[in-house]
Amino acid sequence: MTGIIELIAQTTGCCAPASAGLNETEAEAISADFQVFAHPVRVQLLTLLTNSTDDVCVCDLEAAVAVKQPTVSYHLKLLREAGLVSCERRGPWAYYRVERERLASLKARINRHLDTWNR
Repeated sequence: MTGIIELIAQTTGCCAPASAGLNETEAEAISADFQVFAHPVRVQLLTLLTNSTDDVCVCDLEAAVAVKQPTVSYHLKLLREAGLVSCERRGPWAYYRVERERLASLKARINRHLDTWNR
């Protein structure tokens, strides 16, 4: 009886080893890409910066979201670490800008990955 089950499994593909499609390193990289957008405050800050043609003072960023300054600073730090924004000190204030090439690269990576889900 065992031989019959093995024969059926071999001919139908049932229980054939499935491929994850991504190795662990690739999965971690795409996960990190998605995590950049995993909090509404980061999305708000990034949207505000991408819609601005000039550098934006941190005081204006803080006024635009409904969280306290330490939370804004934390999310700006994560966006800087991801390379999506940069800042420049001008006197007591920091001015932020979006790194458009880096954002375009991130968008392209995410789109390529999402396109694989449509196959």
